[in-house]
Amino acid sequence: MSMSSTSSIGTTVLGYPRIGPGRELKRATESYWAGRTDASALHDVAAGLRRETWTGLRDAGLDQVPGNTFSFYDHVLDTALAVGAVPERFAGVTDPLERLFAMARGRTGAPACEMTKWFDTNYHYLVPEVGPGTRLAPGSRKALEELREALRGGVTTRPVLVGPVTFLLLSKPAEGAPEGFRPLDLLAPLVEVYRDLLVELADAGAEWVQLDEPAFSADRTPEEVAALRRAYDRLASATRRPKILVASYFGELGPALPVLAATAVEGLALDLVAGGADLDALDPTVPGLDRKVVLAGVVDGRNVWRTDLDRALATAGRLVGVAGRVEVSTSCSLLHVPYDLAAETGLPADVVDMLAFARQKVDEVVVLGRALHEGPDAVAAELAAARATRDRVAVTARRDEKVRSRLDALGPDHYRRGPGERRATVQRDALGLPVVPTTTIGSFPQTGQIRRDRAAHRSGAIDTGTYTERMRQEIVRVVRLQETIGLDVLVHGEPERNDMVQYFAENLDGFATTEHGWVQSYGSRCVRPPILHSDVSRPRPITVEWAEFAQSLSDTLVKGMLTGPVTILAWSFVRDDQPLGDTARQVGLALRDEVGDLEAAGIRIIQVDEPALRELLPLHERDRPAYLDWAVDAFRLAVGAVADATQIHTHLCYSEFGEVVGAIDGLDADVTTVEAARSRMEVLADLGPGVPRGLGPGVYDVHSPEVPGTDELADQLGAALRHIGPDRLWANPDCGLKTRGEAETVAALTNLVAAARRVRDRATTG
Repeated sequence: MSMSSTSSIGTTVLGYPRIGPGRELKRATESYWAGRTDASALHDVAAGLRRETWTGLRDAGLDQVPGNTFSFYDHVLDTALAVGAVPERFAGVTDPLERLFAMARGRTGAPACEMTKWFDTNYHYLVPEVGPGTRLAPGSRKALEELREALRGGVTTRPVLVGPVTFLLLSKPAEGAPEGFRPLDLLAPLVEVYRDLLVELADAGAEWVQLDEPAFSADRTPEEVAALRRAYDRLASATRRPKILVASYFGELGPALPVLAATAVEGLALDLVAGGADLDALDPTVPGLDRKVVLAGVVDGRNVWRTDLDRALATAGRLVGVAGRVEVSTSCSLLHVPYDLAAETGLPADVVDMLAFARQKVDEVVVLGRALHEGPDAVAAELAAARATRDRVAVTARRDEKVRSRLDALGPDHYRRGPGERRATVQRDALGLPVVPTTTIGSFPQTGQIRRDRAAHRSGAIDTGTYTERMRQEIVRVVRLQETIGLDVLVHGEPERNDMVQYFAENLDGFATTEHGWVQSYGSRCVRPPILHSDVSRPRPITVEWAEFAQSLSDTLVKGMLTGPVTILAWSFVRDDQPLGDTARQVGLALRDEVGDLEAAGIRIIQVDEPALRELLPLHERDRPAYLDWAVDAFRLAVGAVADATQIHTHLCYSEFGEVVGAIDGLDADVTTVEAARSRMEVLADLGPGVPRGLGPGVYDVHSPEVPGTDELADQLGAALRHIGPDRLWANPDCGLKTRGEAETVAALTNLVAAARRVRDRATTG
């Protein structure tokens, strides 16, 4: 086929949200899992969402619409199924939908695939498992079927797949793989599978295919960059294929940019929001660039702030005359932002002026594309309106001088506690906990009634007094339940909290929250990230009343539960007009006030969760020390005023902890709980030497409906003891229990307590 390398893509986006504006996919999927509906009903909902996305993007004015961006659970998992990378333990599951959900959620005798964060975002992907025996071959025909489905609806889409090199760099060696095996060893056979897929897509009518290689926005070795060159030389050499757009995002391509430019692929998509340094590397001397379509990713796909259209247009304009053709796009998929700002009727007008959700970002792309190719006069009215809005935002009061003065007055002692050894001795005597104490991470299952009560309170159907009493009744029930199970440290269950970040945002100045701003975190799990737009402070206590009430119900210790400053930032849309570290310290100062009030109320264990510590780690090594410095400072500021006898816990989950083990130690928490179940305690090899205080490796996966048996849990704790001593070991699930059912929660925790007692007896009797 003819390969006119400057054939236009036109304005486009790299991906779009897939959960549905009203979380239709979440509800349909969970109904299917619960057995209330069948697969046919689930597929009908999915088909409707795909159709609305394709036609909506086309009608909004995009020249080209991405396809295969829908997923029932995760796009990396979809790619694994497309290339036949299915772990042996799932080989017996023949139904395609059931196999997908089995890999994502696990089933009896077949643990789920490990889950971790998608680069430095709050999206989680399923980690592919490959080994020398993995039989790579075309598998799932999802991309092909959705291309044909869109064509039948009158829309020609650009199928999107995770690129082959990124796929392998994100993979882990399968269980039983020989020492020294690396997933990248499978690049040659995997590329042949991709070639076959490209031929099928071309035969079905695909004009372009997008292969995402975001792994090259991080530091990569020369060997990995060379692998990228080999892969795309081979893919581009196919004689019957669509044109190839290689997309990278979350940072600059750096050394990979000239390598890709020199291949025969027809297009490159660059993130010029997070990867602006690539602009300096783009000049006419880069071989091959003059034959490429370059997508200038100048509309931020990861945040909700309006684009400065004049600045974005100037950025895109710098590529004109350098690339064969320049088009406008988002910096990355719009998967990471909510659907439509128009659905939000309760936000203050001055905050609305700052914002653009996915639908508005599409409009920005269309306007910029017209301005680039037809001239600014073609969209003069739109550009003028954007300038007027920007001027209104510029005069909005976003500073709180009281907050800034408090921070300026802080000294080094505000960020330090007493020596860890002294604290451990004092706490051992003051708290009286057994060896291998048992606890949970915080939340308990939120029933339908709890959610209905919260909605009724929000709408005014029930008053605050009634709502508070109902939440107190739930706290009583949860405390009594934990006492019956026999846990050593209790929690109040968090029935009053809608989300671990949104709840705090609703009670802190400087934030706004949405009604419909849902974003997918993993699978059917959706969150509404708050919008941190101004200086942050705590006008009044947030959690103290609930924690104090729960502790009054029991002689057993009850933990106070807070979300840490880094996680609040990571899971919010954060202002971009000042350094992140400054904002983090503002949040840390607000939490310091809350920690002090909890301690004054008699709460002797306080957990400040930082599950996103690794998530925000910059992709380039050069940027990491500065980030880790302010991240640790913000946490230590939050907890730095408590007495030695008050035990500080923190929780981290679903990350490569070895990369931040020094910072985890720097947090100086008395007890650190981590996700370790899906990785089957692999993380402890990294964490053990670096966390000299208490450590609670999660011993079962709360994201799977399977109830672990006592023997399995005891084996997990035994595995943990090979890395840490019994005097440091805690027993707990790997995350909060909010999304689990009551029966499975009770069964799992009962088994956890029995397993911990078994291990405790062994440890104390020698």
